[in-house]
Amino acid sequence: MFNIVNLVIVWGLIALFIIQPGVAHDGAVTGARLFVKALLPYLLPYIILTQWLLKIPGSSKKNSPWRRFLKAYVLGSFGGFPVGAVTVSEMVRNGELSRKQSGLLLASCHAPGPMFIIGFIGTELLGDIGVGWKLLIAIHVANILFFCMTLAFLKTNAPSPTNLHTPVQKAKGMPLLEAVKESSNVIILVATTVIFFSSLGAVLTNVIASAFTVDTGITQTLILSIFEMTTGVQSATEHFSNLSIFPLLIAAIISLNGLSIHMQVTVIAKSANISLRPYILGRLWSIIIVPAIFFLLLR
Repeated sequence: MFNIVNLVIVWGLIALFIIQPGVAHDGAVTGARLFVKALLPYLLPYIILTQWLLKIPGSSKKNSPWRRFLKAYVLGSFGGFPVGAVTVSEMVRNGELSRKQSGLLLASCHAPGPMFIIGFIGTELLGDIGVGWKLLIAIHVANILFFCMTLAFLKTNAPSPTNLHTPVQKAKGMPLLEAVKESSNVIILVATTVIFFSSLGAVLTNVIASAFTVDTGITQTLILSIFEMTTGVQSATEHFSNLSIFPLLIAAIISLNGLSIHMQVTVIAKSANISLRPYILGRLWSIIIVPAIFFLLLR
């Protein structure tokens, strides 16, 4: 039954893309431009540096749980989507985190990069770098609260060696070259999901707008936000930038993340066999808490 549903969905989407090639093309172009402009410059340098740091041999497994958790949070939360998933997955492979720890940390070490929020969202979309800083603070306050609850749940007890993943023995090489190689895989994943879901969102928006009497701006922003966060905030800027609730709308869209980012995290986490259930709870937490904190900071 599940396979039949998948087949129906896939063939239905193929038919829509064939019927509306122009719309699909325009959506893909929009996604590609946003990836190059808003994501690649802010994401790539940090991913390479984070991977480089994680590739350097060390004795992190002997450090206290607090230090390992803090390392995961600092590297993951400030690198942008999906650096948190990359960081936690690599620490699992290095034997620094147990499966239980990695699932909970995957949920708390998840945030957009500071350069993206302050530079692109704050300066370019909201037109106020100060508002960008407040949004960044709201995101990290929510994350830190979730992180503290995570640590309380883990009781900060060092896991027994049997609970830790046995690191894969790797041949000695150059950490920087390995970091560049693995970073390229992550960037390709990000680009693929951003372009695909931007194109898909554009096609579905056009179908709904043609079939029903709806507000095009609301429909486009809602659908694009569900599928791809960056195109969602761009659409919200085009249609609702004159409204007083516009900053809160941007905060809500960023907290939602979109299927594109969730797909990236899923692919990366599953490669290290990390549970996604805490991640789902963390996203529900962010959707509620981040806009609330941001609202208080704006006041």
